[in-house]
Parts: sequence; C-alpha cells; structure tokens
Amino acid sequence: MDRPNAIGINPRTTRWGHSNAMAQGTVQVTHTGTSRWRRRTGEYASLAAALEAAADGDVLTVAPGTYRENLVVQRSVTLRGPEGSAGSVRIAPVDGVPLTVRASAVVQDLHVEGQDASVPALLVEEGTPELLDVRIITRSAAGIEVRAGARPTVRRCTVDNPAGIGIAVLDGGGGVFEECEVVAAGQSGVAVRGGAHPRLERCRIHHASGAGLSATGENSALEAVGCEVYEVRGSGVQVTGRATAHLTDCDVHRTTADGVTLDTDAVLTLADCRIHDIPENAVDLRSRSVLTLTRTTVRQFGRNGLSVWDPGTRVDANQCEIFDSTGDYPAVWVSDGATAVLESCRVHDVPDALFVLDRGSRADVVDSDLSQVRNTAVSVSDGATAQLDDCRIRDAATGAWFRDHGSGGTLSNCTIDATQTGVIVTKGADPTIERCTIDSPAEAGFYVSAGGRGSFVGCRVTGSGGYGFHVIDGSRTTLRKCRTERCARGGYEFAEGGDAAPGSGPVVEDCTSDESSGLRPPAARETVVQTAAHSPGLLGAIPGQRTTEQEPLVAAAQPSQPEQSARTSKAVLGELDALVGLESVKREVRALTDMIEVGRRRQQAGLKAASVKRHLVFTGSPGTGKTTVARLYGEILASLGVLEKGHLVEVSRVDLVGEHIGSTAIRTQEAFDRARGGVLFIDEAYALSPEDSGRDFGKEAIDTLVKLMEDHRDAVVVIVAGYTAEMERFLSVNPGVASRFSRTITFSDYEPDELLRIVEQQADEHEYRLAPGTADALLKYFTAIPKGPAFGNGRTARQTFEAMVERHAGRVAQVDEPSTDDLTLLYAEDLPDTP
Repeated sequence: MDRPNAIGINPRTTRWGHSNAMAQGTVQVTHTGTSRWRRRTGEYASLAAALEAAADGDVLTVAPGTYRENLVVQRSVTLRGPEGSAGSVRIAPVDGVPLTVRASAVVQDLHVEGQDASVPALLVEEGTPELLDVRIITRSAAGIEVRAGARPTVRRCTVDNPAGIGIAVLDGGGGVFEECEVVAAGQSGVAVRGGAHPRLERCRIHHASGAGLSATGENSALEAVGCEVYEVRGSGVQVTGRATAHLTDCDVHRTTADGVTLDTDAVLTLADCRIHDIPENAVDLRSRSVLTLTRTTVRQFGRNGLSVWDPGTRVDANQCEIFDSTGDYPAVWVSDGATAVLESCRVHDVPDALFVLDRGSRADVVDSDLSQVRNTAVSVSDGATAQLDDCRIRDAATGAWFRDHGSGGTLSNCTIDATQTGVIVTKGADPTIERCTIDSPAEAGFYVSAGGRGSFVGCRVTGSGGYGFHVIDGSRTTLRKCRTERCARGGYEFAEGGDAAPGSGPVVEDCTSDESSGLRPPAARETVVQTAAHSPGLLGAIPGQRTTEQEPLVAAAQPSQPEQSARTSKAVLGELDALVGLESVKREVRALTDMIEVGRRRQQAGLKAASVKRHLVFTGSPGTGKTTVARLYGEILASLGVLEKGHLVEVSRVDLVGEHIGSTAIRTQEAFDRARGGVLFIDEAYALSPEDSGRDFGKEAIDTLVKLMEDHRDAVVVIVAGYTAEMERFLSVNPGVASRFSRTITFSDYEPDELLRIVEQQADEHEYRLAPGTADALLKYFTAIPKGPAFGNGRTARQTFEAMVERHAGRVAQVDEPSTDDLTLLYAEDLPDTP
C-alpha cells in the first residue's frame, strides 16, 4: 500500500516586487518508487504550486516564513505549520482571500492575515474540512466565512478582525466550532444568515462592535453550548427575521445594549444560561418572537429583565431567577398584546416585579416567588390580564395592583406577606381574588377605590396595620366567605364617596372578623354603604408606593394648629445673614421678602398689592447652600403668614418619576401633598427632562407638577434647583415650567477665604481653635484643590474640618496627659493631603 507523501516547503529566499510576490522554495518529495510519485518530485516555485501538485491524503508541512500568496485548497490534503512553532507560518497576501478551502482538507497551525475589507480572510466553500489551531489576525469582511454546503470542524481557532465580522456562516453553511475565540470584531462576533446552521461549543466571543451572536433569516439556526459572550458594543445575542437559536449553559454579560434581542418571528431557547451585567434590557423580544427559558438566571440589568412586546410575542420561563436590578424599571414588562408565562420562578430585589399593560397582554404566573420588591410586585393596567396561581409575594410596597377599566385576571391560592398594601383595585378594574391570604400589611390588606370592582372569595387578612378590607368611593366589590383577624383599624371599612351612585357599594356574603363588634354576617345578600368623611383629592385616594405613613382614610377633620415655635422673619433673616458668602443670594431673598411684606401691608390697608410669584429657581454647584436657603425661605414665608407651616420637603427625580404610566402622577402628588403649607424643593430638577428621554416618564412629573402649582398656587412654594447650564436647558425646553417661576437666584462657588470662614465657624461650634499658621495653610489648601465638577464647595470645607479633627485625634491620642491646647488646637499638619 502506498504511504502518504510528506511534502516539505523550505523557503530559501523571498522576492517581492508586485502584488503577487511569492515565497520561493524547494519542494522535496519522498516517495515509494512508483512512477506516479516520481512525476511529482522536484522543485516548486510557490506554496500554491505545491498545493496544486499534492494529491488527496498528502501532508504538506510548511516551514516558517511569510507567504504572500492567495492559497486555494482543492484536495483532501493536510496543510500545516511545523510542530512546536505556532505562528511561524504566515499566509499574508496583499489583497484578496488569503486562504480558500474547497475540500475535506486539514489546515493546522497557520497564521492567516488579510488586508482586503471586501472579502473574508479564510473562506470555506465546500466539503467537511478541519481547521485546527489557526490564528486569524485581519482587517477583512469576515475572519472566517463558511458558505453553501460546507460543514467544517473548527477547533481552537482565534479570530481578531476589528474591521468586520468575526465568524460568518452563510447560505446554508454549517459546521462545528469548538473552543474557538473571537477576540475582536468590527461587526458581529458570529453572524448566521441565509439558512445557515452552525454549532458552537465552548467558544468565547468578546469585544465585538455588533451583536455577539447574530442569527437572521428564515431557516437560519444557531446552536451554542457552554459559550461566553461579553464586552460587546451591542446586543449579546440577536435573533431576527424567523431565525432560531438554542443556547445551553451560556453566559452573556457586559454588553452596551440589550443582553438578548429577538425580533420578527424569531425563536430562541435558553437553558441553564446566565445573563447579567446588562445596562439595558436583559432580554427584549417583540414582533411575534417566542422565547423559552429554563433554569436561566437574569441579574444586574439596567432596564427590564424580560421586556415582551406585541401581539403573538410570547415568553415561557420555567425555574428561572430574575433579580438584582440596577435600574428603576419593572423586572418583567409585558405590553402591546404580548404573553408571558412564569412557572416555578423567583423574582426578587427589583423596583417592580411584573407589569402587564395594554389590552390583549397577559401574564400567567404559577408557583413562583416575588420578593424584596421596592414598589409593586404585580401591576395590571390598560386592559391587561394577569393570572397568579399558588404564588408567594412578600416584602413589597404593594402586592398586586389592578389599576383601571378592563384590567383584571385572577389571584388564586396566593400568599402576600409584609407589604404596605396587599392588593389594590382602582378605576373600574375587575379581578377575581380567590383563597388568598395577606399577612401583616402595614396598611390595608385589600384596598378598593375610585370605582374599582373585583370579587374576593375565601380571602383572609391577618395582622394588618390598617383595615383588613377597605372599600371606598362606593366601589361595587363583592366579598364572599372572607375573614379578617388582628387588624389594627378594623376588619372591614366601607365608605361611599361623594360621586357614588345611590345603591352602589360592596356586596358582602358570609364574611367574618375576630372583632367583638365585627361585620354582621348578613342573612341575605345585601349592599353595604357607609358615608365617607374625606375628599380623595386630585388623583383619588390611592395609597402611595413610597410613603411610610398614610393619613387615615376615614377621619374627622382636625383644625390645623399653628406652629408654636415659629420664628419672626427678622430672626430668620438674621440666620441668613450669618451664612458665609452668598451676598447676591441674600440680596435677592431680602428683595423678595420685602415685596411680599409690603404687599401684605398694602392689603391690610385696603390697597391693591402687586402679585408676587413665590416659586424660585436656584442654580449653582453642589454645596453652595441651596437647600439651606430654601429651608430659611420657607420659614420666612411662614413668619409672614404666606405659608401655613413653612417646612421643607426635599425630593429628586427618583421620588417623583415612576416606572409605568400613572405611577409618576401619583408620586408627584404625594410629594406635593407632603409639602402643603411649606416648600417643595426639587434638587437636580433638570433630570426630569433628560436630553434623550426615550420611554422616560419625567414629562409626566413636570405636567402633573405644573397643574398642581396652578390649582394650589397658595398652598405650596416650589423651588427647582440644579447646575446652572442644565437648569437653563431645563427651563428652555419646558416653557410651561419657566412661566411659573418669578426669578432665578444663582449660587456662586465659594472663594478660598469663604471656605476658610466656614472651617473657622465649624471649629468654633465644636470648641476647636486654629493654631497660628493654620489659617494660612487652609487658604493655600483651598486655593490648590481642584475646582472641577466634583468640587463640593461648603461641603468640601466641612469635610476638610472633619478630616482635620480626625487627624488631630490620632495625634493627641498618643499624648499621655494632653493640655487644653493639645485638645483644642488644630495645626497645619492636621490638614488632609491635597486631592
């Protein structure tokens, strides 16, 4: 039997001169004596010539060197570099495809370099070749491209292609890629299209400027097992246009866009995968896409963990965990007619767990845990439906909230523990709650208002800090066989609002309570109606998500008591004058105060008083005293009788903006209500109107605030504050806001001598003294420290004093019997190092 020949290529000299310059060498052929082998013995002018001379089964071992040739392998040969010299053979033509494989060959231990951005570096067109330990460093259209009927096996290969795709499998191509790595790609790391169907095993794809893994087009399919996708400037996995993908035991993390994106009839299965550290949606699917997740974890995401949109779009999750959100969005978002099914899942440590919005949208949750939820565990609105069976909700502000007309569904055999409010039903929503238990809610167990409906059958409330069932506004709710125990304010409270229709109200059958004077079980079906003693206000009496206390929902009106310790305006202005610096601010506040005081006196004299808009804009850097002046301003207005109490309520974007339609208005009114009779101070107000708003609800907060300011113009003074440039932009793009404010007061940065005075004040207040030379050292220190965006102004002065006290303590603690001077004097050496 003939032995395969070993063809050695040993370049002796290399000649360059044009684009097809080739390494010259001698080809030595060993043979068995047959005439067929002798005819191929001799010298070959190039590696390409040697490939042309080789026959199926031959082994070509290439000596180290750089080969400026465009190679085409058309026979089932082995083309390899020398053993033990990885990277010593470079295939690097000036243009064109460096290496094309059209047979079931073996290519091993080569270094391929391409320079032509219009073609791939390594092209596999036919056969079932093996590519082993090939390193591709190129700037080509693709690092490796597999076409048509080719089915390569690619092992331990590396692609570095910052100009194009890492690995492209196209037009029906396939193959297996094992332990390969895409270290850089200017587009997708791995792209599958045109009906291709590769399999990736234990591969790593990172530093791509497109999707990490991309599959698109009908009949295209991608399978990945044990792979990792990370550091991607785009989506980690993108499946679109009727393509399918199946990922098992894969990691997707550290992307700049969504972790996984499905669009237009895409189908994806994730099993035992981990998706984490995603700044946007961990998984986003829409346009009739279908996703199946099994034993998959989703964590540390900036927007939604699962974002599901559009009719026909569906996600099925089984034994999955979604947790540790880094943003302010619901963990699971289902809208525009989409469907989500969660079975035996855990959702925890998130702002909101599940939001279902829009008619036709549906969520089915079975045997799942929703816990550690900062706001609402389950929210159903705009005609959507949710069904929860055998679920456990705990440690949430609101367990479940059915928000409006057409919204409904079923809660069956669920437990809701340690919430503010267990279940809320409002504005015509009509869910069915069966055999559910609510334990230890801080407020009501079940709360129905604003025309909410709902049927509550066999439900139980224990240990409520408020009522067990609280039904107001004549809501037509049905209660059957319910029970309450140990409810602080009572088991049942039914109150009819002013707009309730005659005969409206709840229907109660066979309900009991442990109260001695509990609800009387009616002998026959009856409607229970009582009168209410309060007005629901602008947005209705809906319990808030963020407050820890709530005014009694039915209580006799109490006369307001004046503040017993209110100071005079002269005393408050004296404190303002004592503040370091801020001279222009003091002048502005005094002028405004004088206008208000004179106007009050003119009114007392029966004269017309000029209308003074009391709302203000404060601009300036952090630490310049904006909050302090706002507090004093409130006290001044209270002392003049303009405000009832003059207290300060400080909020920012996070206190006003919710994560879904409607919640922002509620949060904004809650903040406004807390500030009634005082000052509402909105810090960094420009954040309510970001330049790239997207799906942001900041505008809803602005619109609500403007209406409240108009409707209750004498009840609250509003001050918006922030950096100067950002506030100018904020007011310019929101003219409705700008028109409500009388003037802008600018807080300048503190000068070094003013920062010194703050330290001196701090020292005097805490019974310290500055030793000789310390004041000069402080001046030099405050002059030298950087004054960039992180500069804290007055805060920096206070932090400097605290650092000096700490260093002083470390120094004096070593003295056995310190004197009074030792205990009080601060020296230059106590200063912290200059940042």
